[in-house]
Amino acid sequence: MNKVLLVDDDLVFRELLEQTLAEEGYHVVCAEDGVAALSILEIESPDIILLDIMMPNLDGFGLLAARKEQIPVIIISAIDCESDRIKGYELGADDFLSKPFSVKELLVRMAALQRRVDLVRSERICSIEQIKDEVEFDDLQYCVSIASKRVLLTQTEFKLFKYLFERKGEVITKQELQRSVLQKELGKFDRNLDMHISNTRRKLANTELPKTLINTVRGQGYSFAT
Repeated sequence: MNKVLLVDDDLVFRELLEQTLAEEGYHVVCAEDGVAALSILEIESPDIILLDIMMPNLDGFGLLAARKEQIPVIIISAIDCESDRIKGYELGADDFLSKPFSVKELLVRMAALQRRVDLVRSERICSIEQIKDEVEFDDLQYCVSIASKRVLLTQTEFKLFKYLFERKGEVITKQELQRSVLQKELGKFDRNLDMHISNTRRKLANTELPKTLINTVRGQGYSFAT
């Protein structure tokens, strides 16, 4: 788990934990509440979320309910009661750690969660191997059929998916995708492409297909699962 989204309204706590995790080799992105976190999740794909409960605007429970992708979550909260732990688990949290806590314990729990995630990913890789050759495109309805499951996409999402599929085994830069599919140059702060990819992955997941059919290659671009 290289990228961590830390969501907490306590600035001092955020800065201290961000520094500690950075020293352990993690790339940490911070948000002060659930609203800011949701905005980050539209363009970022963290490996894990460290989430406080009590925050203004949108609390941790609200974020769990509103998130579109099932990214692993460890709740880190000063509030530690059975009802809150149960509610967190019911909303999809993977672990619960009470403040104050030992950083060493947090790192151990993150490592344990990583092992579980790796196991799930290995199972998904087997699934991808079985289905990646069973892909059909309907250019009129912008629909992709994958292993007998139909995924209805927007025109842009469809074109992006097909462009990547036809270049399996290659890493396609964002600049190339932007020019070839979106028909414009990639601006410095342009997140349009990332949004289309994120929406496509969400639709794959909603159809019980691996969203990892589209891989992010950090610092380079995207590739279709090989």
